[in-house]
Parts: sequence; structure tokens; C-alpha cells
Amino acid sequence: MIFINILWDFDGTLYDTYPALVEGFVQLSQQDLDRGEVLQWLKKDSKTAFKHYGIDESRRGEYQTYFNYHSKKISRPFDHVEDALAAVENNVIVTHRDKESTIYLLEKYHLKKYFKEIVSVEEQGFTRKPHRSSYEHVLRRHHIDLVVGDRELDLIPARELNIKTVAYQNPNLEADFHIESYADFIPRVLNRL
Repeated sequence: MIFINILWDFDGTLYDTYPALVEGFVQLSQQDLDRGEVLQWLKKDSKTAFKHYGIDESRRGEYQTYFNYHSKKISRPFDHVEDALAAVENNVIVTHRDKESTIYLLEKYHLKKYFKEIVSVEEQGFTRKPHRSSYEHVLRRHHIDLVVGDRELDLIPARELNIKTVAYQNPNLEADFHIESYADFIPRVLNRL
């Protein structure tokens, strides 16, 4: 075990939830949207996707309901992620997802035991990422050595707080490390810290 603490994003980082995010968004839009295009917009962030497709932000709760429904059925952890989680001392999640569905998916795949804390940004009253308030909350409770995320908004607060970053499956992000698979996490990230 390596004695470091990692802050993880959930959707698109620990779990492949993009198929559920896309299906929930298409269902919300009530249009026949190109799923590949929707995915590209959602990878920027959902607020931008809402604006691009002309969907009122007030429908976010409805979107969350669609997403949670699809997520529980089709989302799963990325391959080798358990090896990465087990290799370090402490793991924390900061997510825009609601805490109940996060815990549901962690328990479904027996991964909850690896986490010291789960911070649900909106449920706990923090401003959505890339605002750094949720990360600052975690830093008051835990020392964090590394932040892992798949989108720019996951890594911006870490850079602002001078924490090393890992970009998962997104080589275009500014980050200290880039990986495409968690099979590479220990040799390409942890062994180089």
C-alpha cells in the first residue's frame, strides 16, 4: 500500500456512466439527438450541454431522475479501478451526483469500503465544480496528494490548490499525469510520485 490520499471524481472517472448520462439527456430533450455529439457536450459539462441544446436549467432535477434510472442499470466501474483504489491509503470522492446513487453503485460493485468520504457537491451546498469550495472542504478533513478526473472542471480546483492531477481518458487536459487505463495507474502514476 502506498501512503497517499486521492480525491476522485465519480462519473466518467471511477465509473463508466457516460452511456447513462447520454441516455438521460436524450430522454430529457425528447429529440432524436446524435448520441456521440451529446457525449462531447456532456464531457465539457452538463451546464454547457443544456445551453447548447436549448434545455432550461430548471429541468436539471428531471435530468437527474432520468440519469439515475439509466445509471443504476448500465453504469459499471472501469476495469482495474479496484486495483488503483486498493493501492493507496485513503480515497475520497467529490461528485455532482447525488450521494444515494453514488453509494448504491459503489455497494453494487463492492467498492464502498475503499472510501473515507463521499462529498456530493450540490446536496452538501457547495457550488458546482470547477469552483473549489468542495475541494477546500475535503482538504480541511484530509490531506490530499492527488486528484483524478476525466474533465477540465475536475482538475481546475486541484491546480488552484497546488495538488497534482491525473487526467483519465482525456489526453487534451492540462495535468501532471495522463492515463487511458487503470492498468497503468500504479506504474505510470503512483510509482512516479
